[in-house]
Amino acid sequence: MRNLLNLIYKYHYFLLFIALQVVCFLLIINNRSVQSTAILNSTNSVSSNLYNVVSNSKEYLSLKEENDKLAKENSTLRNLLKSSYDILDQRAPDFVKNDSLYRKEYIFRSGKVINSTSNLNKNFLTLNVGSNQGVKKDFAIINSEGIVGVVKDVSANFCTALSILHTEQKIICKVKKDGSYGPLSWDGKDYRYSYLTDIPTHVRLVNGDTIVTSALSDYFPENMMVGIIEKFERKQGDAFYTLKVKLSTDFKKLNHVHVVEKTHKLEQDSLENLIKNPVKPK
Repeated sequence: MRNLLNLIYKYHYFLLFIALQVVCFLLIINNRSVQSTAILNSTNSVSSNLYNVVSNSKEYLSLKEENDKLAKENSTLRNLLKSSYDILDQRAPDFVKNDSLYRKEYIFRSGKVINSTSNLNKNFLTLNVGSNQGVKKDFAIINSEGIVGVVKDVSANFCTALSILHTEQKIICKVKKDGSYGPLSWDGKDYRYSYLTDIPTHVRLVNGDTIVTSALSDYFPENMMVGIIEKFERKQGDAFYTLKVKLSTDFKKLNHVHVVEKTHKLEQDSLENLIKNPVKPK
């Protein structure tokens, strides 16, 4: 107590000054409308800015949750697109077509890339979805920019996938404006580019033409974005063009993706295996 009194006595002039300043401040607010309004406006401005900072901070901290919600909503919307369905009766005129004439051809599930590589010859990805979420081997992976890869192995809650930046991975793609198709493969060098081969030389190509997935692809829906032609050339002795394709997907920024199930792939594969491996009569 004595120390407190000594402290007050030591700084009593300064404390008296502060007290008088507070009194003057209150008198100004109570008796001067102009000064009072200015002070209140300043106080409100400071408070508003403070609230704005707090609000922005809360929004920033909730970005992850919002991104997850958007990814799930995008998968839901993709599932509703007409391109996700296959027409059962091709002869039916447009004006009589309804939902009963369509069957679900592709199912989209949202996922997140939790590990990936882009500097190897055989690059891979790891996603935070697995068999518990309905994911199986050979499902395609895409994002908002274009194609990404194909699921290879699956556990309960995770899966690994072969990136299209894999020297043994080949995806059937086509020139969008013409429909000419060929295999897209990566040469193991620059993650931004892949090469599309077997494009006939009679095709009129222009740098900047769009490359998309073909209906002949084993995994991907048709017309998924792949990239644009950077340049093309006909190598000596070759009857086809080789196209250098700048990929639309940025493999250095992979985050949210969609895992695509081709619902009738098993049926198609089983039927095609009968041709490839016919049963010999006994």
